[in-house]
Amino acid sequence: MKVSGYAALSPTEPLTPFQVERRTPRPDDVTLEILYCGVCHSDLHQARNDWGFSQYPLVPGHEIIGRVTAVGDKVTKFKPGDLAGIGCMVDSCRECNPCKQGLEQYCEEGNIQTYNGQDRFDHRPTFGGYSQAILASEDFVLRIPDGLDLEGAAPLLCAGITTWSPLKRWNIGEGSKVAVVGLGGLGHMALKLANGLGAEVTLFTRSPGKEEDARRLGAHHVIISTDPSHMEQVKNQFDLIIDTVPYTHDINPYLPTLTLDGTLVFVGLLGELQPYVNTVPLILGRRSVAGSCIGGIAETQEMLDFCAQKGIVSDVEVIKIQEINEAYERMLKSDVKYRFVIDMASLTA
Repeated sequence: MKVSGYAALSPTEPLTPFQVERRTPRPDDVTLEILYCGVCHSDLHQARNDWGFSQYPLVPGHEIIGRVTAVGDKVTKFKPGDLAGIGCMVDSCRECNPCKQGLEQYCEEGNIQTYNGQDRFDHRPTFGGYSQAILASEDFVLRIPDGLDLEGAAPLLCAGITTWSPLKRWNIGEGSKVAVVGLGGLGHMALKLANGLGAEVTLFTRSPGKEEDARRLGAHHVIISTDPSHMEQVKNQFDLIIDTVPYTHDINPYLPTLTLDGTLVFVGLLGELQPYVNTVPLILGRRSVAGSCIGGIAETQEMLDFCAQKGIVSDVEVIKIQEINEAYERMLKSDVKYRFVIDMASLTA
């Protein structure tokens, strides 16, 4: 099956129209007509080979909302006409310990990424959601609940689940105190979801101008992280800090703000920490520094259902696919509140 899409053909060229060849559907496959696809920072990183493992041609996109057009004869969870979604992965080994726990993102063989991955069976490259259609095993397709705004729901499949998973892992709920570092695509979802779970929510930021928006998104408090007097006010407070910043930065000022047994969890930074972490506040407060990667399929469905119940979606700016290269440049400047979403109808307009 050939469908229209957009691809990066090399690390240095802009994305360009491309004919995507989809594999032959299998008995457990669900085929989607793609309606909306979110634009994630990792799309840009992979298109430009910032992480060093991109394979070209590369069709980005892993925040996919679509309508089911066909199902294989073994499919029981979906039927044509259903609204469905596909997130960051389309398969895993399904047999290892993490997979059996429903944590397919930590598959010991490596989960199969929605794009820039390799199919487990035919070993062909996977292509993402900047295209007209996609297919995947029903076990990696999400049900989109009624009433969820489809444009705003697309980023839930990456930005949403990336922040939901640590909130659930560290048992955040009524009475919890959560802080978020950074107010971008991930940070704005962390504020909304932590607030929705009943936590008292604080944003750490270096920019005083973000206070009004942070409060609108669910923050009860805003702390200027470069102001020592502000930081002193929140010592020993937080059960969990979700650090969404995607570049190397100093986390040492945040560690004393954790309570006993508190955890700072990275969801944005892939790479080394600079400067080194001072272990004194870790040892003296039994505090932890951890990491978390997206979420499992069951977790993601739970998050979508929660968002539908609470009316939570991403703040998005909808664009045409022809504007994707401009959107990448704007994303580098943090010039979006807070996520671009492509209306895939523009592919054929």
